[in-house]
Amino acid sequence: MEEKGSANGSPAVTKSSAKKSRVPPQSSVDTFAVQCNECFKWRTVATEEEFEEYRSKQSEDPFVCKKREGIECDTPADIEYDSSRTWVMDKPNIPKTPKGFQRVIVLRKDYSKMDVQYITPDGTRIRATPGIITYLKEHPEYSHVSPSDFCFASPKIQTASCKTYGTTRLGSGVPVAKVSSWLPLLCSAILTM
Repeated sequence: MEEKGSANGSPAVTKSSAKKSRVPPQSSVDTFAVQCNECFKWRTVATEEEFEEYRSKQSEDPFVCKKREGIECDTPADIEYDSSRTWVMDKPNIPKTPKGFQRVIVLRKDYSKMDVQYITPDGTRIRATPGIITYLKEHPEYSHVSPSDFCFASPKIQTASCKTYGTTRLGSGVPVAKVSSWLPLLCSAILTM
C-alpha cells in the first residue's frame, strides 16, 4: 500500500493500519449482553448485529427488558456480572458496522487491552481511521459509507471480573504475572445511571 504524508510529515496511512488479511482475526468476544436501564439485570443477545443495534441507540432509546419478547424486569437475569468470565464494556452509541464490513475486537496477547479492527468486504484489515478514509476514497462503490460510521474505540476490560494469579491486576501498568486465558470475554453496553 502506498504511504501518503500528512500535514505534519508523518504518514497518514501505514502498512500496519490497512492490509490484506489471509485469515481474518477472530473476535475474542464470545457472548454479547446488554443491561436493562430500569432493573439493571443483564440480558444476553443472540447476535453481534442485535448487540450493535442496542448499542448504537443507547442514549436515545435505552435498552429495557420489555423490548425482548416474553421478558420483564422481574424475570431472572440471563447472566450475572461476576468473575466466571472476563467482562469488557463497549462505549454506548457506537454506530452499527456498515453492511459488508465486520468489526473485530481482539484481546492483546499480554491481556492489557482490546484492539478494534474492521474487515472490509474484500478482506482488507483496517486498524485506524486514516485507513478507513483511504479505503473509502479508493473504493467509490462505498460512497454511501462515511468514516464516521466506524469507531475504533476499544471496549474497556473490567478488571474486577478478571481472574489473576499473583499480585498484579490488569490495567495496573504492571505486567500481569499470569492471567487465566480460558475465561471467555463478554462484551456489553455501558449504561448511564
